[in-house]
Amino acid sequence: MNTHTPTPPAVVITGVSTGIGYETAKLLISRGIKVFGSVRKAQDAERLTQKWGSLFFPLIFDVTDNLSIQQAANNVRKQLNGHTLWGLINNAGMAVTGPLLYLPINDFQKQLDTNLTGQLMVIQAFTPLLGADKTLTGKPGKIINMSSVSGKNGYPFMGAYATSKFGLEGLSECLRRELMIFGIDVIIVGPGIVKTPIWDKIRKQNVSDSLTNTVYEKPAKICEDFILSGEKNGLSTETIANLLLNILQSNHPKTRYAPVSNKFINWTIPNILPKRLVDWIIAKKIGLKPHATK
Repeated sequence: MNTHTPTPPAVVITGVSTGIGYETAKLLISRGIKVFGSVRKAQDAERLTQKWGSLFFPLIFDVTDNLSIQQAANNVRKQLNGHTLWGLINNAGMAVTGPLLYLPINDFQKQLDTNLTGQLMVIQAFTPLLGADKTLTGKPGKIINMSSVSGKNGYPFMGAYATSKFGLEGLSECLRRELMIFGIDVIIVGPGIVKTPIWDKIRKQNVSDSLTNTVYEKPAKICEDFILSGEKNGLSTETIANLLLNILQSNHPKTRYAPVSNKFINWTIPNILPKRLVDWIIAKKIGLKPHATK
């Protein structure tokens, strides 16, 4: 092993209380990797520390709170004892649903603050520890930004979420090129539907109920039912966690990964067909085609 590499290697993962973040932290710890994992609640920090032991170091912050992010980065710096981080996995996020025409601007702003601006604040705080600070010893680390199929394709009633993920894709591409000077790589992972608690949160939003007596009431219900029914065929969090570990271990990772169930139908075809044709198919399927006028 390279003597400049910290033992054990260390990774920061945001949003480890549930879902992909939780499963990834669990996997990495099982492989002897130290995980600095962010949670928003002290009770989650205590629960996970008891569960995972000395290889887990909880960081309590919200990705929209720049001061607490900076404080967490300072704590990680002390724990690293002069070494670099092996990786930063930007996993924390949320989904706001609803037609853009009626979406409260505060909800739209919250989506961007959490899924886009918050990601940049985390990156700015932790990138020095990945090797931008040349006083640290060790190889430069990797940044993995969790995007989505919605980072490449915009679907009805997911406009705020897609906007945040399209933005994250652009941010990641620019950042990858800017950070080459430090030897720090930036990789995008854009999954399709994954079986995580985010779907329970979407169910609770009851978007179609809020659209009663609008042209979107029925299409929103059809779309909501279709998306939620797809959860049973979604990828497991374990599948995504294993992919993230493989990316961290790879000397030559791809710039973007698209782990998608039923990939030909859900990813390949929508990306090779003409956009107007995809528009027509979606509109026909969920009832968004315009009604004939008198």
